[in-house]
Amino acid sequence: QVQLLEAGGGLVQAGGSLRLFCAASDTFSIYFMAWFRQAPGKEREFVGNIRWNSGRTYYGDSVKGRFTISKDSVENAIYLQMNSLKPEDTAVYFCAASPISGISLISTADYPYWGQGTQVTVSS
Repeated sequence: QVQLLEAGGGLVQAGGSLRLFCAASDTFSIYFMAWFRQAPGKEREFVGNIRWNSGRTYYGDSVKGRFTISKDSVENAIYLQMNSLKPEDTAVYFCAASPISGISLISTADYPYWGQGTQVTVSS
């Protein structure tokens, strides 16, 4: 069982930046790590993922060009750097991990391991 712990959420003004952090208890079996987000009353949305071994990333259209995922193999962690934040980015952000290999995993159903979530609020 892989445990994930997120940190770094908070309140920021529109146009500002935040960086989220997610540490995994074990990455031996992990192929993808990802970030999802969920706004009140909405379904959980794919933000982006990173292949653990290669570091290759893939992003959802709503954040492409503004958000960047990176990894720290020593710390078994990933980061989500969020720039040019908009009020519509307000959500609880979740870190997820998957042992499933593939072209890319963007569905919540593909990720069996989840963090507890961290709130990001962007004020206008």
